[in-house]
Amino acid sequence: MATYLIGDVQGCADAFDALLDALQFDPAHDRLIVLGDLVNRGPQSLASMERLMALGDSAQCLLGNHDLHLLAVAHGVRKAHRSDTLDDILQSPRRTELIDWVRRRPLALMERGWLLVHAGVLPQWSADKTVQLAAEVERRLRAPDYVDFLRVMFGNQPDEWSESLAGFDRLRIVVNTLTRARFLQASGPNRGRLDFHNKQASANGASSELLPWFALPQRETAQTPIAFGHWSTLGLRWEHNALCLDSGCLWGGALSALKLPPAGQPWLDITQIPCTRSLAPMPD
Repeated sequence: MATYLIGDVQGCADAFDALLDALQFDPAHDRLIVLGDLVNRGPQSLASMERLMALGDSAQCLLGNHDLHLLAVAHGVRKAHRSDTLDDILQSPRRTELIDWVRRRPLALMERGWLLVHAGVLPQWSADKTVQLAAEVERRLRAPDYVDFLRVMFGNQPDEWSESLAGFDRLRIVVNTLTRARFLQASGPNRGRLDFHNKQASANGASSELLPWFALPQRETAQTPIAFGHWSTLGLRWEHNALCLDSGCLWGGALSALKLPPAGQPWLDITQIPCTRSLAPMPD
């Protein structure tokens, strides 16, 4: 039995199918986890979702920022962007079932000793703490009145973690970290503060005070291997015990999968499928 982690699909269903074929994925014996952003921007959001749903218990998808955006648009909490490709989901006769399935996805998982998130973690959080905080948000998204939470979920504040945070502020920083984090303040009194303005592959040219979230010294998850997506300009990269699996399929890069290694294996087994460009390449 193999377990595969797959980077951001973002509606590129043909590449997703091609990757499963390349892996010789057998849902009777194998398992896969998509690291968030299953839908949006690519040409086949509905097909991507239906493909994953059809795999049943053999597949899982973390919630990414685009998946949360879908929930908000579906309930009129946010307006659709011009670049969104969600209409096939929103106009589907199965719309209610599809939206309900999305809101029940997890935000973080532990799998064979790996911590899995869409974007990042804060330096104060251990792996167990990350999963615990994710569960707080998951319970709110799965509650009958979850649309009330969607109405207050978006926003950049607070951008610093404190154990004293409560209510929607606490949930919002957890959502932002797990689905949007890239750079953090590297030192000083604001060490660990989220930065939402820079997307390039390094802090060079952004600010000497910023570091990628996984590069902060002495973070609590330093000894835990972490797999994440979200950062297409970073691309496939293994650094500081963290693996970025978003290799820019949407932008004409590749769709990448990691076969989770047994304990102690010193190398990573990566499979990639080249993707047809759906959007113009993002500048680094």
